[in-house]
Amino acid sequence: MATPNYEIITVHQPYLNLHSKLGEGPHHEPSSSSLRFVDIISKKLHTVSLTNPEDITTLDFPEAVTVTADIEGIDPKEKILVGVKGGIAVLDRESGKYEYLSRFEEAGHEGGYEVGRVRSNDGAVQPGGKGFWLGSMTDFGLGEFRDEGHLYQFTPNSPPTIILSDLKIPNSVGWSPDNKTMYFTHSTERKVIAWDYDAENGTLSNKRVWYKHEGPGEPDGFRVDVEGNIWHAVYGESRVLKINKEGKLVGEIRLPTRNITCVEFVGEELFITTANDDEGEGESKELGGALFRVNVGVKGVGFDKYKLE
Repeated sequence: MATPNYEIITVHQPYLNLHSKLGEGPHHEPSSSSLRFVDIISKKLHTVSLTNPEDITTLDFPEAVTVTADIEGIDPKEKILVGVKGGIAVLDRESGKYEYLSRFEEAGHEGGYEVGRVRSNDGAVQPGGKGFWLGSMTDFGLGEFRDEGHLYQFTPNSPPTIILSDLKIPNSVGWSPDNKTMYFTHSTERKVIAWDYDAENGTLSNKRVWYKHEGPGEPDGFRVDVEGNIWHAVYGESRVLKINKEGKLVGEIRLPTRNITCVEFVGEELFITTANDDEGEGESKELGGALFRVNVGVKGVGFDKYKLE
């Protein structure tokens, strides 16, 4: 339900249009004044300047890279953490090669898990950097998505821990500004789940439904701002929702293409990734897969860097 004084921001033009098939995982890289993001279906990682959209570099991969994160003590221009087909890995950005740190199959699944059927999706580094939370889901090319995905917590030098099972499209994770609440979106259930979060131990309690989406689209990726609002991309609805910390809609960003996938703060600007809209018409089809940017007047809660040890 929307609140009084509902704010609407309209964006008309993209910052960059690479016609990504599935643009995702935007991540601000302050040291190089750039934004990196992936095209999951095309198996690419793009890095674009924040001041010149024509200044862009691209890495191609044999398998999809779905999300990225910085690593403690390592220049992100050299190496970053990536979610890949079978788990998490360290990517050497000069060579374009990556080495696995940990695989989903190491988690000790109790039946129903087939190696090779799933891939990673969205994820993030937990506060303090001692864990990386990552969802898995049915890979493309294997028919309809099944309820075979999981939400994992990866920690250094340990097998991943299964947090949730029987998921179809697990999506973003994030934390409140005080690190006392963790949020997780299960897109196909159109729900954002919240837990009380123990930042010292990285543990969860008091699971609850924090937001239930009533529209025709599916909530996709999100980020949290410093005031505790969630800015949530909605796939299939041409918009990003602003949801306050009580779980109420207080505003939205309207975009000219339908399939909005994820967002990332750069100062008070929000960068927005999208996917193609081959079944659409006109502007929505032409701008499907574009990258947008818009000033929203508030800064985001950044993610910590992952600690390898």
